[in-house]
Amino acid sequence: MKLFQREQRSLFGEILDWMLTPLLLLWPISLVLTWLVAQGIAGKPFDRALEYNATALAQIITVKHNRAQFVLPLPARELLRADDTDTVYYQVIGPEGEYLSGEKYLPLPVEDEHTASGEVHLRDAKFQGTDLKVAYMWVHLNIPDSKPALVQVAETMDKRSVLATEIVKGVMLPQFVVLPLAVLLVWLALVQAIKPLNRLEERIRARDPDDLSPLDVEAVPMEVAPLVDSVNDLLLRLKDSISTQKRFLADAAHQLKTPLAGLRMQADLAQRQGASAEDLKQSLRQIGRSSIRATHTVNQLLALARAESSSTVLAHQACDLVRLTMDVIRDCVPRAMDKSIDVGYEGAEPGSEGVTVQGNPTLLKEMVRNLMDNAINYTPSRADSPGVITARVLIDPFSRVLVLQVEDSGPGIPADERELVFQPFYRALGTEADGSGLGLPIVLEIARQHRAEVSVTDARPGQKPPGACFTVRFGAS
Repeated sequence: MKLFQREQRSLFGEILDWMLTPLLLLWPISLVLTWLVAQGIAGKPFDRALEYNATALAQIITVKHNRAQFVLPLPARELLRADDTDTVYYQVIGPEGEYLSGEKYLPLPVEDEHTASGEVHLRDAKFQGTDLKVAYMWVHLNIPDSKPALVQVAETMDKRSVLATEIVKGVMLPQFVVLPLAVLLVWLALVQAIKPLNRLEERIRARDPDDLSPLDVEAVPMEVAPLVDSVNDLLLRLKDSISTQKRFLADAAHQLKTPLAGLRMQADLAQRQGASAEDLKQSLRQIGRSSIRATHTVNQLLALARAESSSTVLAHQACDLVRLTMDVIRDCVPRAMDKSIDVGYEGAEPGSEGVTVQGNPTLLKEMVRNLMDNAINYTPSRADSPGVITARVLIDPFSRVLVLQVEDSGPGIPADERELVFQPFYRALGTEADGSGLGLPIVLEIARQHRAEVSVTDARPGQKPPGACFTVRFGAS
């Protein structure tokens, strides 16, 4: 039950609902319980009066010639009739069941309710359509072999109802004043309790857009501290993300500056006076290479951006990693042949058990392609001494996880640089390979999105050159 409905949920309203709803629901329950308790309280003094009257009438019964007699004195009769609100009845029945005095047709108790002499009992009854409270007792007389006499005193219940109503009024009427006052006090207490949140909101709104420093946890209530801790964690991650983006953009601008500067310089050389046709062709060739390098860098930047944002955009499906790897190898063969590199595949067959991975086929192909491009770029090769690149898709015999490997016969990567090569725009020292420095970061990002780990080791430890072996180990599905 919600007493205060809103289009947008409000913490203030939620607390108010949960506090006031039980309060307002308990009020009618309290009214019913008070009425029941008031009925019991109001009846007790009148019950005692009935018991006293029944005992007093029992003492008036006399025995004469072994017969019970009952003569009610006039003062006692007037006393029984003295009530202006309720009607009082009495009845005296002799040991033989004979009527002695009082209301002749007053209802009798159940026959098996004979009790010890002198014990007064109460019961509810109806007489002439009116509810009565009856006090009765069995009186053993000094008559041989006789049954006990019965004395009953009954009273209508108007006084009891009036007294119970007065008790309920005395208890409940003040609550009509207390209840609104309680609602008001609850409202004011919540207004005061919610003020720390309002102050926190004001401090956040007053912040400079560039201010990503943590919020002060000590200045907020203990219950809000976990929320502030979460916000601080988000601010820290946001700060790191912005720093990474700024560094990435700066590096990207620097990387694009070189080919663009080369393009401008070659264009200036081509336009100089006295340039021969051969000089013009040379400048055009340089312009072409610089434009290819700039295009490749831009494409890699777009690929990295796509990989970083695709986890929430592109859906995953079952992908045959062997088939994807073979498709990429076929695409890389022409470029490898131009450099006299021997490219091959070893491992599982397409469609075999365990080679399926849940992922995005476009990104997985991009990952394999970048590994192959990296190997082609850094593998020296001549026609008389061709380089070798081998791609493998295997099932680890111990952990039974899917493994992708790309191994080359190049110079390898020193142990102290193996983590650095996965940073954007980093290229191993001592190499003259032409690349953007973005291929391996793209591989790492795509692997991370597919719950895979990337590592690099020597392909032929202890040999010269040692080569490099990149391993992508997918998590168990």
